[in-house]
Amino acid sequence: MNILFIADIFAKAGRNAVLQLLPGIKEEYDIEFTIANGENVAGGYGITPNLGRKLLRYGIDVLTSGNHIWDRKDDVQDWLDTSSQILRPFNYPPSLPGSGSNIYTTERGNKIAVLNLQGRAFMASIDCPFRTGEMEVKNLKASTPNIIIDFHAETTAEKKALGYYFDGKVSAVIGTHTHIQTADECILPNGTAYITDVGMTGPFDSVIGMRKKGAIERIITQTKVKFAPAEKDVHLSGAVIEINSANGKALSIQRLCLKIPDHTSLDQKED
Repeated sequence: MNILFIADIFAKAGRNAVLQLLPGIKEEYDIEFTIANGENVAGGYGITPNLGRKLLRYGIDVLTSGNHIWDRKDDVQDWLDTSSQILRPFNYPPSLPGSGSNIYTTERGNKIAVLNLQGRAFMASIDCPFRTGEMEVKNLKASTPNIIIDFHAETTAEKKALGYYFDGKVSAVIGTHTHIQTADECILPNGTAYITDVGMTGPFDSVIGMRKKGAIERIITQTKVKFAPAEKDVHLSGAVIEINSANGKALSIQRLCLKIPDHTSLDQKED
C-alpha cells in the first residue's frame, strides 16, 4: 500500500500546489491514501471548514494539524467535532473539540489509522506525546497494523526520540511543523518509516511561507510586524511511504519536493 503524506500546506500558494500536482503524484506512485497537514491553509494561520473541504475535494483523504489548529478556533471547532477527516493533536486536553486519531478504509479495502501528536520542546506544555501516543497506538492496533503518526514538533531531538520510541509499533512517524524538509528519511531497525520533517507545501521564496521583508524586520527589531503570505517559487513537499498492509511494516520511504511551473498563476482555477 502506497501512502502519500503532503507537508504543511501554506496559504493559497500551497493549496494551488496541491490542486496542480496531486493528481499526477497519485497516478505516478499508485497512491492508495493521502494525508496532509493543513494547519496553515488559511492565510498561513489556521484552517477554516471551507478551505479544508476544498482540499478534501482535491483528493486528500485526511487533514492533520498542530498548534495552529486553534488560530481560528471559533471557525473550526464545530467541524472538528463533526468530521472524521480533520484531526487535531491527540495529546491536547480531551475537553477540546475534535479527535486526535481515526481509522479509515481505503477504496481498495485496506484499513489505515492516522494519529496526530504534538511535541512539547519549545511548544505548549501539553500532555506527553510518548505516553498518550503509546496508549492510543495500542487501541488502534486492535483494528489495523497500518498506523501513521504525524508528529508536529519543533526540535529534531524530540522527533528522533519519538521515532525510535515507536519503531516497530507503527508504520511511519512523519515530522511536521518547521517547514524545512530534512534529508534523513529512512526505515528504522524494526520497520518504521521515519523523516524528521517533510517540509512545506507552498512558496519557497519566503521565510517559512511568509514574505521575507516582514519576517526579517520582526527578527531584527523584535517588535510585532504584520506577516503576509509569500507567493513565488511554489513547491509541493512530502513523502511517499510504501507499507506491507498485512503487517504494517514500512518497505520504503521517498521524499518529494516538486515545483509547480513558473507560469502557473495563483489565481488559476481554485474551485
